[in-house]
Amino acid sequence: MGHHRRFVVAMGVDAIGSGVFMPISVLYFLRTTDVPLEQVGLALSVAAAASLPVVLLVGHLVDRYGAKRILLAANAIQAAGYLGYLLVDGYLGVQLVTALVAMGQAAFWASYSPMVAAITRPGERELWYGFLGALRNVGFAVGGLVAGVAISVGTPTAFRAMVAADAASYLLALGLLLGVPAHDRRAAADRADEDGRAGALSGLSTVLRDRPFHTLIVVNTIYALGGLALNYAMPVYAVEVLRLPGWVTGAIFTLNTVMVGLGQGLAVRSMRGHRRHRIVAAGHLAYAVGFVLMAAAGLLAPVLAAVGVLVSAGIYTVGELLAGPVLTTVAVDSRPEHLRGRYLAAYQLSWNVASVLGPVGFSWLLARGPLPVWVALTAVALAGVALAPVLGRSLPIAAARVTNEAT
Repeated sequence: MGHHRRFVVAMGVDAIGSGVFMPISVLYFLRTTDVPLEQVGLALSVAAAASLPVVLLVGHLVDRYGAKRILLAANAIQAAGYLGYLLVDGYLGVQLVTALVAMGQAAFWASYSPMVAAITRPGERELWYGFLGALRNVGFAVGGLVAGVAISVGTPTAFRAMVAADAASYLLALGLLLGVPAHDRRAAADRADEDGRAGALSGLSTVLRDRPFHTLIVVNTIYALGGLALNYAMPVYAVEVLRLPGWVTGAIFTLNTVMVGLGQGLAVRSMRGHRRHRIVAAGHLAYAVGFVLMAAAGLLAPVLAAVGVLVSAGIYTVGELLAGPVLTTVAVDSRPEHLRGRYLAAYQLSWNVASVLGPVGFSWLLARGPLPVWVALTAVALAGVALAPVLGRSLPIAAARVTNEAT
């Protein structure tokens, strides 16, 4: 990691805080307020919808001012939002603080990929996104273990302590990021000058007219919906539907994060020589198998169900190992550098759209029994398998082979 050490450490700290909160993102409000499950899901989806315009705005700001400044602002907003979690007790309060956090998260992710792209070179980005993804998942694992304790204790005080720790992690990460060199400062100035010369054609309208890139957005929306199952479907399914002990939720996150932390580098190295769109298809297929097995776990006795849930989560994680770094690399490398912020913001919209649909959809389906949510997610994952070849035909970079070598 060399001279990027402060950035890497900041991402690790951020990940630990996020790992503390991710397993309790829905359960927190169920344990500390009287807001019912379906209203919590609605609040999270409305919050995600409110963040959609922020993503597009951030893309422009990244192109004009550079990614570092936006990352700093994003961490400050998220810290404020999570501190607000400690004060709410009704639906309106839940809606307000989740919207603030969603906007901060949108700003973070819309500037994170451009920041990584600014410090790396084409050809090595699967390695970098894989490494940082692995690092974040190690952080998630550490945080997930702590969250598992809070879930097992089950008291409102335990849940509030986890949220306070999450807010503190964002403030610490912000302090670390202050010392990170702004690698993209000169590039941002050059892009601002080019925007001024090129006018509207170099802006958002260019992205909106780029139909081949839209295919990537659709495929990543499918991938994102599957990815959100880890946060919004699996914990509630295990604890509220199957009535499994709280440690199972922590174990799901720990398994996922340890697998990514230890296996992402191996997975990326094994991709060398394979076409990117085929790797994406394999990732979605692993998602589908994991979802089918998750549904089957609901038919088992409690002890076997706990084992089945963990096995399913492991297979599901293979999908994350395969598809995640490839899709992000395709998004970064497929379009011009001077519009990278706006293109990656449009790409990030796929996660935001999934975040609009996921919480309310998963909550609604989970309220209707153990099977509907997994049937729906399996169908979505299989759609991703079917669309992967279309992605390869739409974007040449998606049909290219992974090299893992800088160019």
